[in-house]
Amino acid sequence: MYLLGLSLILLALKYFEIGPVAGWSWWWVLAPFAATALWWAWADSTGYTKRKAVEKMEQRKKDRINKHKEALGMGPRKR
Repeated sequence: MYLLGLSLILLALKYFEIGPVAGWSWWWVLAPFAATALWWAWADSTGYTKRKAVEKMEQRKKDRINKHKEALGMGPRKR
């Protein structure tokens, strides 16, 4: 997502002719869009995206379980 954000910022700077980006070739401005597409293709084909989603879901599940244990007084003791 950071690469997409950079791409959009560079596109806006080039379009509105702001700063040194105004003098750059369109190829340099549009290259991050191609890099973004390659990143997404790689992430989806290798399972990186799904793996990160599962890790996030597992962490939320652990946090929820720990919260309920603490509410019942079964959680780790605080010092």
